[in-house]
Amino acid sequence: TEVSTLKMTPRKMEQLPGLGEKDILRSFQLMPGISASNESSSGLYVRGGTPDQNLVLYDGFTVYHVDHLYGFFSAFNSNALKDVQLHKGGFESRFGGRLSSVTEITGKDGNQKRFNIGGDLSLLSMNFYAEVPVGKKFTSVLAYRRSYQGALYNAIFEKFNLGGSNAGANEVRPGPGGRQVQDAEVTNYFYDLNGKFSYRVNDKDMISLSFFNGTDKLDNGSALSAPGFGMSGRNFNMNTTDLTRYGNIGSSLKWSRKWNERLYGNTILSYSNYYSDRDRTQERSSVNADDETINTKMGVLETNNLRDYSLKSDYQWDILRGSQFQFGAFSTFYNIEYTYAQNDTSNVLDKHNQAFLSGAYVQSRTKLFGDRLTLIPGIRTSLFSITGKTYTEPRFAATFNISDRLTLKASTGKFFQFVNRVTREDILSGSRDFWLLSDQVNVPVSSAVHYIAGLAYESNDYLFSAEAYFKHIHDITEYSLRFNTSPAGFSYNENFFSGSGVARGIEMLAQKKAGRLNGWVSYTLGEADNKFEVYSDQYFPANQDVTHEFKAVSLYKYKRWDFSATWIFATGRPYTAPSGAYQVTLLDGTTQDFFTVTAKNSVRLPDYHRFDLAVNFKLLKGARGERKRQEIGYIGVSLFNVYNRKNVWYKTFTIEDGSILETNVNYLGLTPNLTLSLRLR
Repeated sequence: TEVSTLKMTPRKMEQLPGLGEKDILRSFQLMPGISASNESSSGLYVRGGTPDQNLVLYDGFTVYHVDHLYGFFSAFNSNALKDVQLHKGGFESRFGGRLSSVTEITGKDGNQKRFNIGGDLSLLSMNFYAEVPVGKKFTSVLAYRRSYQGALYNAIFEKFNLGGSNAGANEVRPGPGGRQVQDAEVTNYFYDLNGKFSYRVNDKDMISLSFFNGTDKLDNGSALSAPGFGMSGRNFNMNTTDLTRYGNIGSSLKWSRKWNERLYGNTILSYSNYYSDRDRTQERSSVNADDETINTKMGVLETNNLRDYSLKSDYQWDILRGSQFQFGAFSTFYNIEYTYAQNDTSNVLDKHNQAFLSGAYVQSRTKLFGDRLTLIPGIRTSLFSITGKTYTEPRFAATFNISDRLTLKASTGKFFQFVNRVTREDILSGSRDFWLLSDQVNVPVSSAVHYIAGLAYESNDYLFSAEAYFKHIHDITEYSLRFNTSPAGFSYNENFFSGSGVARGIEMLAQKKAGRLNGWVSYTLGEADNKFEVYSDQYFPANQDVTHEFKAVSLYKYKRWDFSATWIFATGRPYTAPSGAYQVTLLDGTTQDFFTVTAKNSVRLPDYHRFDLAVNFKLLKGARGERKRQEIGYIGVSLFNVYNRKNVWYKTFTIEDGSILETNVNYLGLTPNLTLSLRLR
């Protein structure tokens, strides 16, 4: 009934196929308008937008990074979640700071009456949770998940990590020519920890404390020791570091109060920290003819640290029956650092910005003509300290019930984004990205305007809907190293480029909601184009552009068995490739390779398609034949990519003797998983 809004609960996710992990964000990717063809990101590409343009709120605080294990899984433990709402566009004035969409996650409060414990065990991770009530006023829930390096984890790690092989632990073995080889200990894992503590002070006041921590450590380092190396017989040692550590820590303290029968309010104090440390360096030490030890270090060091301190209050006043007035205020302090260095001495890029963002919003929700027409006008204003400017965002949404089953929906609005994840273009080995604060010099404040219209028909058994959207985006930023005009006197800060974008499309859904056999099919026809004058004065396909995407989901229940299947098809995403290579001899006699490139994103990857299957068998407590037996879990088997399709993630290119060698980096092939889920009640 709402414009561009989806809702989902963790219990429904158990039935969907995948890799055996109940994943809320992967589940949303099976819906229309949300891309499902990018296995390397559990972030949501909504209607031509990018994951950083999707505001993710967990009990009121912002989560800036939602990925585990190179993006194959999301960082949210379904055992700690109550429900999730996704606003795909045209969202209300109470949300801000993003251009595309909003994902609103509500944590589970815990069992109010009895102690409960449960968990999941799969070939990838262990997952445990506990719900502990204390008296009649206090509830709590804790959930912890950690991966372990089994066959499934290693298969994903080795497929997605290109730094080298997954070596053994401190193993010393003889190598060719009498050399000794030592492999450094490899430790790769992810974990997440969720908690929520709620205390009902009285009939009017409720206080809750939530926290979240999701962390990945990906280590592919190694060590080489070669005594008597070479003709001189001197010792040679080389340590290769390939360590990436990233994650998000967040917490919120929420006070909810019912001031009277018509006025409600929530005040939230929150903190969020995204961190990413990447060390891909090589340190060598050797002894020369004069018995002097020579140390050299080369490689890349990259650090990104974002801190967010926020305070916001939201109120709702029920003026009359069917009429509400909502208002609130907010303030956030940002502290963001990003450094990109080479050889531990040369800083390619060093950014550190701080800013305050403060503002307020008002909106109303009014029902007219016997609740057939609902109007939601609103406005949001923000003051950004770096620019000293005020940004105004008018919004409007409406739904009209043509009949009991047929609803017409529309919305429009303006949206600003002050914290941006900038894409760093890397032609030879795929793109990377990092978070920066808009500074109006290198990274402008970006904005978007949405126009959405749709029609939905819904009965007790069926749902048919169609929505069309158009988004015009201004001042998006990209960072590229392809335009190095001079080897000397060059400033890397000049490599920030700003442009604009357009996203348009139509999405259709047909769903059977009831019966043993149910599910849905969806189709999205979309286009996402960007224009950066440094590349072209014409629009070109954005990195996330997918023209056609079709999804079919089938669910079947038979006694204690749940069967499910999904099939996904998407046209290939665009990319930029080298078009030629050549070698230049420099004045000192050395040679250097150079390459030319095709037009920006003028080449496309092959089409993507995948078929997944899953079956769950419910476990019941109680004697056979009892009228009511309690479900206490399930045993599940899943098959990911059943027909072993080789879907291309991206391509890498190397230059050898003036020629370009192209390599496909593929996603996972056929991958099985087994899951055991148990709970006390």
